[in-house]
Amino acid sequence: MAENIRSVNDTDFQAEVIDASKSQPVMVDFWAEWCRPCHMLAPTVAEIASAYSGKLKVVKVNVDENLNAAGRFNIRGIPTLLIFKGGEVADQIVGAVPKEQIQKVVDRHIG
Repeated sequence: MAENIRSVNDTDFQAEVIDASKSQPVMVDFWAEWCRPCHMLAPTVAEIASAYSGKLKVVKVNVDENLNAAGRFNIRGIPTLLIFKGGEVADQIVGAVPKEQIQKVVDRHIG
């Protein structure tokens, strides 16, 4: 995992995502170890985390280990990227999509 991406669990989700999104947008990558598209998307998520360092916080949530967070936001398919802003879900991207598509969504919420 990239050094600027933290793993978040059910216990620290509120502080690391909801509360943190009140000062800067947070992108959450919901994934699982067995999910091939999740592994395909991981390098892209790492690139986004590096490119937007200081402007966007990026975290990962393993859905198998953190059922509360996944259930709370109705994660039905993975990979799912949720962007939180002001303590709320501001956007959602489902599936292993191209980097440009993710950047377009992120750019809407930065600045």
